[in-house]
Amino acid sequence: MRVVPQRWSMAILRISLVFLALFGLLAAAALWLRAAPGQSHAGPLPPLTSAQLATAGRLQADVTFLAQGPRDVTHQTHLKASADHIVAELTRAGYQPRRLPYQARQYPVENLEVVLPGTTRAAEVVVIGAHYDSVPETPGADDNASGVALLLELARRLNGRPLARTVRFVAFTNEEPPWFRGPFMGSYVYAQALAREKVQVTAMISLEMLGFYDPAPGTQRYPVPGLAKLYPDTADFVAFVGNLEARPVVQRAIGAFRAAAKFPSQSIAAPAFVTGIDFSDHASFWEAGFPDALMITDTSFLRNRHYHEPTDRPETLDFSRMARLVDGLQAVVVELADR
Repeated sequence: MRVVPQRWSMAILRISLVFLALFGLLAAAALWLRAAPGQSHAGPLPPLTSAQLATAGRLQADVTFLAQGPRDVTHQTHLKASADHIVAELTRAGYQPRRLPYQARQYPVENLEVVLPGTTRAAEVVVIGAHYDSVPETPGADDNASGVALLLELARRLNGRPLARTVRFVAFTNEEPPWFRGPFMGSYVYAQALAREKVQVTAMISLEMLGFYDPAPGTQRYPVPGLAKLYPDTADFVAFVGNLEARPVVQRAIGAFRAAAKFPSQSIAAPAFVTGIDFSDHASFWEAGFPDALMITDTSFLRNRHYHEPTDRPETLDFSRMARLVDGLQAVVVELADR
């Protein structure tokens, strides 16, 4: 039998300890990324209440109107009709909407805004946003008529409720390519204006694709293979997403959601280079110097095979699940605007 020199044994031991320490650090980091207050709902969803049934009907009506066809600068008629619908619904809810026009190269476009004034801390602002445009090839039911419908429902519910901070509900245009991450992206234009005006934005939520769910095993994918070991493989949850700097607001948001809604929920606060972390309007606020911004999403192309396809139609969405979301999303807004 060959005898291993003692110095070799010590070297092997040291290397083994280093690998164990690295593995432990990676495991701790992974758990830290997904750690969140409260518990995700598990098991069957409770029956819809009569109020939730009415909510589902309104959500379906809004999505159906918006998803009649593509909404982008090359389909100006429906883009304008969609903006008019949003303005009409917000007016019906008791607001005075503002159209915020700007020029995107040769195309006239507009963001849409209503303001719910704050009470004791009115100078501090919470922005709730959703983009209402789509890519040219699709009617964009999930992407992003679903987010706009939930934006409208939250605005309806909260009008008249006293909140300490001011809440701005904003429907953005030009989130989709070729405008994404460019100077004519609606949320970029809006966030940069807030920065110039030195508005104190204490939180921002991007409502991005919130209508597609599938509880079958194996329906949820992830951008990084290791994440599949930490998160469910069923596409039945809503995700709260931010970068590392946004982790505190992600934690507050999902904690408020879980306390108010019996609906599966997951969260991640990860480096922005992780695919999907910055794939919506919240990233425009990070760029403008507002770190407390997050996305709430059904995870988009990581589950929805209709993403950016002509088949992204209202009949593919689950309006019952969307209606269940509203109670939790309302609690999130109240948490961020009134606590």
